[in-house]
Amino acid sequence: MASFDVVSEVDEQEVRNAVDQAQREIANRYDFKNTNSSIELNDLVITMHTASEDRMNALRIVVEEKLVKRGVSLRGVEYGDVQEATQNTVRQVATIKVGISGDKAKEINKLIKSEGPKGVQSQTQGETVRVSSKKRDHLQDVMQLLKGAEIGIPLQFENFRD
Repeated sequence: MASFDVVSEVDEQEVRNAVDQAQREIANRYDFKNTNSSIELNDLVITMHTASEDRMNALRIVVEEKLVKRGVSLRGVEYGDVQEATQNTVRQVATIKVGISGDKAKEINKLIKSEGPKGVQSQTQGETVRVSSKKRDHLQDVMQLLKGAEIGIPLQFENFRD
């Protein structure tokens, strides 16, 4: 019986590289001079500080561009509210989600059962969803179905076995 796992993972090194590149860019850009802008990364939580909300929007765009360039999906990035910070600055926290939550796993299983080919089974195993079928073509159809679906998290397919 053929099977594969649906997971939601992020390469932490790529996130670190993207944040480093964004820090270098804001240090050199003229529109960020004298704004005390900074970007910090701590365990997949990006904290951005800057002078005003419009600078925060520009800072967020820089970070998003660098993440996309490094191959990190923006579907897994969840932004908090823009908060007032010390010395007339603003702060925003962006969290990069990893793993498939129980609700998302139920949503994936429901989608596979309703729209997937007959004879395909799926079950939740921790933070992954195992999909199995007797026919390899059915598994490829499920992959295409999940790629086209708007689930809200980045999905990867691994551990494919015949």
